Amino acid sequence: MKEFLWPVRVYYEDTDSGGVVYYANYLKYLERARTELLRRYGFEQDQLIEKENIIFAVRSLNMEYIKPARFNDLLQVSAELVRVGPASLTFRQEIVRDNDNCLLNWAEVKIACLQADKMLPCAIPEIIRKEITYAD
Repeated sequence: MKEFLWPVRVYYEDTDSGGVVYYANYLKYLERARTELLRRYGFEQDQLIEKENIIFAVRSLNMEYIKPARFNDLLQVSAELVRVGPASLTFRQEIVRDNDNCLLNWAEVKIACLQADKMLPCAIPEIIRKEITYAD
C-alpha cells in the first residue's frame, strides 16, 4: 500500500498556553488519517460495526515528538500500512509541516481487530485484508 496523506490545519483550539499543538492532539490527527485511509478504500467504521461486527482499537503506540506544530500550520499526516497480522494492522505515521516539509512527529501504531459486541480479538475480514494489502 502506498503512503496515504491527509491534510490537517492547526486551529487555535488545538494549541496549549505555549502556542504549540497540545501533545495529545497529535493522536487525534493520526487517528483521523487512519480513519480516512479506511474510508478511501470503502470501509466506514460505523458500517464495519453494523455489517461485520468489528471495530479497530489501538493496541500499542510508539511516538516521537521532534518539533512543535503551531497555530494555523498546515500539516500533512501520513498513514502507511507496514504489517498485516491475522488480527492486527501496524501503521507507520508521520506528521509533516506542509510549507517546509519539516518532520514534526512520527509514530508506529498497532491496531487490533475486535468483535464489536464482545471486545475480543478476531481475524481481520478477508475483504478488508485483500483491499488494503493489495491497494495501489
